[in-house]
Amino acid sequence: MTKKDLDTEFNLAVERINNHEAPFPADILLKLYAFYKIATKNYGRPNSSKAIINAFKTNALFQVQNMTQDEAKREYIALAKNYLRND
Repeated sequence: MTKKDLDTEFNLAVERINNHEAPFPADILLKLYAFYKIATKNYGRPNSSKAIINAFKTNALFQVQNMTQDEAKREYIALAKNYLRND
């Protein structure tokens, strides 16, 4: 898959996730969050008003900290496809 194809597929996966109306399980949301942050090189700190949510987000990011941008995009795509297929 070319870089352009990966970016296109990633953007489509993000759009499908954003348009999904049913609530996501917390574990899926945290994985999607972490993959998205790495995939988009958004290294800002979590900014929830609740400390516990920030802690969970920080932990999710810690678990994927060594992942490359392309790996994160592939993981995001795979998780989105798998979850939306089973929903």
